[in-house]
Parts: sequence; C-alpha cells; structure tokens
Amino acid sequence: MSVFRSVAITACLFLAACTTTNTRLADKAPTKPAAGAKILIVQPDIELSLLTVTGLQEARADWSSQARANIKRELEEAATAKSHVFRSLDPASVEDQRALQLLRLHEAVGDSIRGFNYGLYKLPTKKSFDWTLGAGTQSLAQTYDADYALFTTGRGSYSSGGRKAAMVGAALLGVGLPMAQQYAFTSLIDLKTGKVVWFNVAMAGTDSDMRSPEGAETFAKALLKDAPL
Repeated sequence: MSVFRSVAITACLFLAACTTTNTRLADKAPTKPAAGAKILIVQPDIELSLLTVTGLQEARADWSSQARANIKRELEEAATAKSHVFRSLDPASVEDQRALQLLRLHEAVGDSIRGFNYGLYKLPTKKSFDWTLGAGTQSLAQTYDADYALFTTGRGSYSSGGRKAAMVGAALLGVGLPMAQQYAFTSLIDLKTGKVVWFNVAMAGTDSDMRSPEGAETFAKALLKDAPL
C-alpha cells in the first residue's frame, strides 16, 4: 500500500506542475487611464534558468531571450486593440543613469508588493501600503512623452530530465523535492506621480511556457487580466 501511496504522491506532483496560470489583482479598484493616454511599454525583464538534478539553477540566456521577445510581442499586440497611444522602450537604449535606476527599481517594488499584498509577509501594525516608484518617474514622463508605463518582470526555472527523475525517486521514498516554477508580475505606473495604479501576478502552467509563442500568448493574457487599459 505504501508503494501505491507514493505513486499517488508522484502523480500529485506532476498534476501540480500542470496547474493553469493563476492571477490576482492587488488593487480591486484601479484608476483607469483616460482615453488617449500615452503609455510606455518597457521591454520585459525576464530571466530563466535550468534547475539541475542537484537543485542548482543554471542561467539560460537563450531561454530568457526567447521569453523576453515572446512576451514583448504579445504585450504590444494586446496594446494595439486599446484606445491609448503606446510606444516601446528598450532599457538597453537608455543612457541616463537616473532613468536606468528607475527602471531597475520596479523589480524591488514589485517583489515587495508580491510579499506584502499577496500574503508572503505580514506586519502586525501595517495593513496596507501606498506603492510608488517615487516622483523621479516624472523624468521618464518628460523624456519619453508618456503618461503611464507598463513594467513586466519575470523569473523562473525549468527542471532538467535528471531533476524530474530525482523528483519521482524522492516521491517514492516519501520525500518531496522543490519543483521548478515560473512567475511574472506586471505594473501600470502613473509617471506623473510614480504611483502603482495596477499590479498583477501570474504563475505559469504547462500551457503557458514563455519560451514558446503559444505559451507566451496564454501567459501574457493572464498578466493583463483586468488591466485598466
């Protein structure tokens, strides 16, 4: 019976890996930009790696590049159907150091929003936060003639064949090994104030592999779910 239970545990692990994309809104009443607002789409910051049999993560530049290109294309295609003016920004083309710092700040603020608004961390005396990138975003508004900016950050790993085999073997012994996972979060920032007016998190499933065009399309739709555009 113990063998059958272990096999069941293994099956559950693989079923968990097949979970569809999961999204949540951080703000249930986001401010919607006025029609015709100018929105800057910042090229997605995505880093993917290979989860080896030993549990180490090896960076994969090719996967990261594929995912960035795929998600960027999907965000831009989705934007063309909206009643706003969109333009793209590649951080690699930015020379102003202050602007670069603001672009990098999104990851830190986004991680904090994930932690405190999505239940990873709790403070006994602080129930809510006014999330912002600071008034420095006004420089982005002036430089790129934009009212808002759409930021996307993605991180994750994919299991190697050896890792998958190790997971099965460990499950048969009643031991669970951490699974590879991929996630991304996206933010709509009011560049006049720096305020995060909308934020969303998505966890990838087997149908939303960012490395493939089809998976990226599914994942991008999840990221933009209920976006106030």
